[in-house]
Amino acid sequence: MMPTVLGSLRRLLLTPSLRDVTFERRGFPVTPSETTRRLEMIPQSVVCGFEWGIDCREPWEVERRVDLVDPELRGFAYEGVTMAFTVLDAMGPGRGTRTRDLLLGAGAPHLFLAYIGIGFAMARLPRPLWSKVVPDIDGSPYHPTMTWLAVDGYGFDRAYFDTRRWIGEQRVPEPYPWAGAPEYFPRAVDQGIGRALWFVHGARPDAVASAVERFASHRRADLWSGAGLAAAFAGGCDAEGLAALRHAAGEYRPELAQGAVFAVKARHHAGPVPAHTETAAAVLADLSVESAAALADAGVAEYGTAAVAGREVPYELWRRRVHAHFRDTARTPR
Repeated sequence: MMPTVLGSLRRLLLTPSLRDVTFERRGFPVTPSETTRRLEMIPQSVVCGFEWGIDCREPWEVERRVDLVDPELRGFAYEGVTMAFTVLDAMGPGRGTRTRDLLLGAGAPHLFLAYIGIGFAMARLPRPLWSKVVPDIDGSPYHPTMTWLAVDGYGFDRAYFDTRRWIGEQRVPEPYPWAGAPEYFPRAVDQGIGRALWFVHGARPDAVASAVERFASHRRADLWSGAGLAAAFAGGCDAEGLAALRHAAGEYRPELAQGAVFAVKARHHAGPVPAHTETAAAVLADLSVESAAALADAGVAEYGTAAVAGREVPYELWRRRVHAHFRDTARTPR
């Protein structure tokens, strides 16, 4: 099926090339290695997914192409597809038709990453269109609570593509009334920036820890949570490196573990769980994959379908519930 002219134009205007997302082109302070090459495959998978989503006329063709992606990277390709469908939905009439069908269909196992893909689209859309980006998917235990992952995705995108401003200058985003909680918006952005730090510094625990320390103290907890999520989901460290990351987190070890639990849940939901995620669960959280997923599910069961509990953000209540497990069982970092 030939791509549409309009789709090709949107792709050229909105999509970076595969080379543009490499660490060398982004100017990240890393030495090229097998680790950085593997990490670079993640944003490159997102780019491929976006191009397929923009160009293809039929959802079946998009899904077939993504099925050809290595299972470990498939969720990232769905991030890109979701980003493309979100752009198309936001710029057209109605609300969320393509995106909703994707999240209820082939993209359902990768829902957590799909929400992040919505955040990537937000980074390329004007704020007045943000109210159109999240489709209604009633019936999911994760909706709408986990839609905060879109804000996380927005923060990751800004830190990855405008590193000087968002990491070097530690820019603070303007609040936005996401899910009726504008005061929480900057915190969710910081969680995405924390994930980006893992990539920007090539999965080097010492460099990630030093980068977090350069931020204001009140931002570090969310940054460490994001770093833990990236370390467990994307990989890049062996057990020894993960132990060094845990030690470097110091007082923020519960936040690091909380992020790792979220990554394990996302991998478990999509299946199969790669070996590096299993290792991260053991080293960062002292849990098996099954125990980590169960810990996450307990929070979802309690807060997953809530809209707003007074001034409390259900997503943050869920995060606190997971965090409390590690706060209450904290040991001296290894």
